[in-house]
Amino acid sequence: MAEKKTVLKAGEKSKKTEEALKLKSLLTPRATEKTYNEQTKNTYAFFVPLGSSKPEIKARVEKEFKVSVVDVRVLTRKGKKCRFSKGKHAYPGTAFRRDHKLAYVTLKSGDSITVFKTPETAETPETSKPTKVSAKEAKAPAEADTNADKEKK
Repeated sequence: MAEKKTVLKAGEKSKKTEEALKLKSLLTPRATEKTYNEQTKNTYAFFVPLGSSKPEIKARVEKEFKVSVVDVRVLTRKGKKCRFSKGKHAYPGTAFRRDHKLAYVTLKSGDSITVFKTPETAETPETSKPTKVSAKEAKAPAEADTNADKEKK
């Protein structure tokens, strides 16, 4: 049987190309200790698609988070080698995990991205200064109860 082909009019995009564009524009924030330390230098880390370039990343971050980007550093991490074996006596082979591309984006001073911010709790006067209770003071009410029980007997 012959396959049915769809003809697109000028200016229309197929569903596959729309999905590819959505995937290409994904920016996934990277949350690790290192990235939280980098935030003090106004630098944020993202996982980006392998085919994206520095200007594309810069434009996407500026558009998505409404900030001004000063610098973009990109690195590609090669996938780790992993061994596999099919069957009991099969010769083991090697495969590779997926490659990952990271982008470290430095923002203009004063700008920040709210994705990485945690909601801050409002401090009240009672919670702002914690009171220290010694171990003896913590045990004192319990000992007083036991002494009262002994006196009743």
